[in-house]
Amino acid sequence: MSSKVHALQQALGAEHAALYVYDVVGGRLSVSAHPGLARRVAAAYTTHRGRRDQLTAMVRSAHAQPVAAEISYQLPTPCRTTPELERAALLTEQRCAQVYAALVGASSQATRQYAIDALADTAVRELGFGGIPAAFPGLPEM
Repeated sequence: MSSKVHALQQALGAEHAALYVYDVVGGRLSVSAHPGLARRVAAAYTTHRGRRDQLTAMVRSAHAQPVAAEISYQLPTPCRTTPELERAALLTEQRCAQVYAALVGASSQATRQYAIDALADTAVRELGFGGIPAAFPGLPEM
């Protein structure tokens, strides 16, 4: 398997996990008590679902079998309180930033542009969930 296909599969796996986390977060979040956070979570879910579908098509275009979603995933926080739910969303976006940064490095042309766009979008979404700006999102501190 080429490094590009491997990176695509890693990104697809991260998107499967992100959808699982956002499903849990959205289900446990009080929309009436936290409407702004609920809107950000719903928007993130929609974006990640679209990315999952795009990555599935990209893997198939590379003549590979897309990695399947797991039955369940370990949640990044206990997800019992609103701060834990918001932290779970932040950690999910940080994980996605890491795999998109890896995809940027392993690809070229249209796939690299897709990864750059996804990385930038993920970095901005991190800020909405309480993250801090980073010079190089998705990469270890330099």
